[in-house]
Amino acid sequence: MDKGLVFRQLHESPETFIMPNPWDPGTAKFLASMGFKALATSSAGFAFSRGLPDGGITFDVMMQHCRDLVAATDLPISGDLEKGKGDSADSAGETIFAAEAAGLAGCSLEDFSGDPAQPIYEFSHAVERVAAAAEAARALKGDFVFTARAENFLHGRNDLDDTIRRLQAFEAAGADVLFAPGISDRESIETICKSVSKPVSVLAPAPLSVSELASIGVRRISLGPRLTTAAFTAIRDAVREVLDKGTFGFSQAGVPFGDLQGLFSQGMDKDN
Repeated sequence: MDKGLVFRQLHESPETFIMPNPWDPGTAKFLASMGFKALATSSAGFAFSRGLPDGGITFDVMMQHCRDLVAATDLPISGDLEKGKGDSADSAGETIFAAEAAGLAGCSLEDFSGDPAQPIYEFSHAVERVAAAAEAARALKGDFVFTARAENFLHGRNDLDDTIRRLQAFEAAGADVLFAPGISDRESIETICKSVSKPVSVLAPAPLSVSELASIGVRRISLGPRLTTAAFTAIRDAVREVLDKGTFGFSQAGVPFGDLQGLFSQGMDKDN
């Protein structure tokens, strides 16, 4: 099965789809069992699971994480690979080859540099990186869905015009999917969808529903780190109940142990 082709077909379907973000093989298997059609890694989710901040994972460790998730499920998986192997356009292309070798059906690259003094790559350099990544994706034998991300709104640059200019340039440079995380109001998202012709992905905005996002042209909804933070919230609330009240009511609402045991027992012979 060409997972890249399956992943592309999801973007070409008229139905908006949700792509949740597991942070380890267990959550990948669990989310696959819930009926989702594709998954994506979460740079923040994985980093937090390792006791590190978002951005604190090396590229080699991230790629091993991707291989682990690919091995855990038959679903197409897109890699959240941050800025990739490095800052150069050549490194963006090399990132695509590494992602394909890891078994990913696609990946995203950001225009966030990681440099606090200049967090967003200069426009022309950002476009060069996208062009190199798109060229590498087209050179692969199988299908591969490349997402270009404009990170302005996640890093204090709330400039919608510049964000749209970048997304339009990324589209012209060959990106398959366009993504500007951090934008949550309906008007801005709709403006982005009307400004480009390639599929638009959004980071699940709390005020808007799936149907509302679909109605304004969003094709893909990423949950990003939302499930990871929800999991930590559940643990925090459970621990507060234990420490503050001395009770264990939280345990009555959890997923039954037997359900998880049964899920993770499936395919043991194959895995071993």
